[in-house]
Amino acid sequence: MPLPKAELHLHIEGTLEPELAFALAARNGVTLPFADTEELRRAYLFKDLQSFLDLYYGLMAVLRTEDDFADLADAYLERAAAQGVRHAEIFFDPQAHTARGVSMGTVVEGLGRALDRAEERHGVSTRLIMCFLRDESAQSALATLEAAKPYLNRITGVGLDSAEVGHPPSKFRAVFEAAAALGLRRVAHAGEEGPPAYIVEALEVLGVERVDHGLRCMEDAGLVARLVRERIPLTLCPLSNVRLRAVDVLEDHPLARMMDAGLMCTVNSDDPAYFGGYVGDTFHAVHEALGLGDEQLRELARNSILASFLDDDEERRARLLAEVEAYEFEHAG
Repeated sequence: MPLPKAELHLHIEGTLEPELAFALAARNGVTLPFADTEELRRAYLFKDLQSFLDLYYGLMAVLRTEDDFADLADAYLERAAAQGVRHAEIFFDPQAHTARGVSMGTVVEGLGRALDRAEERHGVSTRLIMCFLRDESAQSALATLEAAKPYLNRITGVGLDSAEVGHPPSKFRAVFEAAAALGLRRVAHAGEEGPPAYIVEALEVLGVERVDHGLRCMEDAGLVARLVRERIPLTLCPLSNVRLRAVDVLEDHPLARMMDAGLMCTVNSDDPAYFGGYVGDTFHAVHEALGLGDEQLRELARNSILASFLDDDEERRARLLAEVEAYEFEHAG
């Protein structure tokens, strides 16, 4: 029985396993530039964020219909539930789909079909967070928010992702202000490859409530003190950081130091099909590589539920927190 947890940093497009990619390609008449799943899996070796993004966007060509998006989300939820996920806040990238001629409605309704039955099928509550691609224009982000307005009953918040360097959070001030006016929650990727100053901008200019990644805050003691003081959650993705070369090896990851500094850390899988593990795998990996003890793992799980956007269902939050506190770790004798 795995430790109960929430996952707060998960790109649904990043859960596209090679087997599903080939199945959807066959269904939609798409030819992939790989002979088979093994050749595709070998392509999942990246030298940096951009090399990953090139493959990530290329493979999205197989996602065409509502059924495709529903199958993608359902496959993720089944895997996540088996690894202890009880609540998932799922990112999606509409611009990557509308640019290919797939409508906002197809994406949101397809994902929504899987999310609507997630509690019944998998015991997982869900929220949907629409991300803007930071390497697209600010105007494109505003147009995306406009296109999402008919679907806001399904969307809890907005985020900011994709290539970070050279695209500071302040570029998206207008769309985040508009999202706030619509009552949407706000998060943003910052401090993964970009500098600590991007984290400050995300807080001050975009008004984010959580920082996705935030790894490089450790380079600025004043920023760390602020994040601790304001209890700003960080959605860290250790396996992703190693695969994309932000950290050389997992043993060097600053997670343990960040926790010792009093930061509100959570652990997540980011793009698990590409980065070698889902969130339960990630918990196991940091336990092994960093020597995190049971109570540190419990703290990470507790933080994930406290940092979630379950404000409209405090009863569920309290129930999940109780599950975390009651959990008994098992150790091989």
